[in-house]
Amino acid sequence: MRTLVVGSGFVGRALARHLTRSGDAAVLASRTPPGPEGGDTAPDWIRLDITEDGAFGRALDATGADAVVLVHGPSDVTWCEEHPEEAMHGHAEAARQVVRAAGDRRVVFISTDNVFDGEAEAPDESDPTRPANAYGRAKLAAERILADLPDVTLLRVSLIYGWEPADTPKWLNFFAACVHRLRADQPVTVPFDQWTTPVLIDDVVAATTALVSADSVPRLLHLGGPDRISRADWAAVIAGQLGAAPDLVVAEPRANGRYAGRPASTCLSSGLFGTHPATAGLLPRTVREGSRLLIDRHTAPITRSTV
Repeated sequence: MRTLVVGSGFVGRALARHLTRSGDAAVLASRTPPGPEGGDTAPDWIRLDITEDGAFGRALDATGADAVVLVHGPSDVTWCEEHPEEAMHGHAEAARQVVRAAGDRRVVFISTDNVFDGEAEAPDESDPTRPANAYGRAKLAAERILADLPDVTLLRVSLIYGWEPADTPKWLNFFAACVHRLRADQPVTVPFDQWTTPVLIDDVVAATTALVSADSVPRLLHLGGPDRISRADWAAVIAGQLGAAPDLVVAEPRANGRYAGRPASTCLSSGLFGTHPATAGLLPRTVREGSRLLIDRHTAPITRSTV
């Protein structure tokens, strides 16, 4: 199988690397090339502005892709709130281009928990959407357009985390940002009243890979981790696993910082993930398991002088 992964950010790169290492063919497509990956499993890349009329169809022809994963477009909630028209265009127009050209190919669209307003503790696939910010509205618009495709899964994912180098040119995911600041003995100021169900990138990749290749897939699916946890409590877990000073985690109200534009609860649950044949064998890891795995894989313990 040959998969076109549209979007070469954190999630797109991880998915394309996994597919390539597994022996499948994967091609990344984005407006700018991905950063260097190292090793010998870096996937192919083509330039693509998916909002350009006809460009997506030409990319399908050039790559011979059998399946498509969409993980593109602006995703910084603060930026989207400041640029709502650009955010809407980046997601909705891309979706229109996909509908025009995808045909009967399998399409997996990575959507977001921000299509909900945070009033429900952990909405599942049956709950009505009601986005409270520009990012959520843009993603929901794309979902509704892509729903016309004959073979699509709209995969709403809660907060995704994993390892990223400190010099990554874009903003770091929450876990990576906490790790790098704590290891540098710098404080991490995070809200005690913003809740999420974090999902390890490895588990997102596993679920997406399964949905790309399964015989039958759900049209709508939620993927949230098993823990409902505040960002402050999660940062405290990371600090403890790193051996960092616990007082480096500074808890504050959500309204005081960069999370003010996010719903109080960006959690997801699912009535399908554990039972649908495409994903029934998958078990997302807890934040303690996922954080421990990443810290052991990528860092050395913090040592402190006793003198």
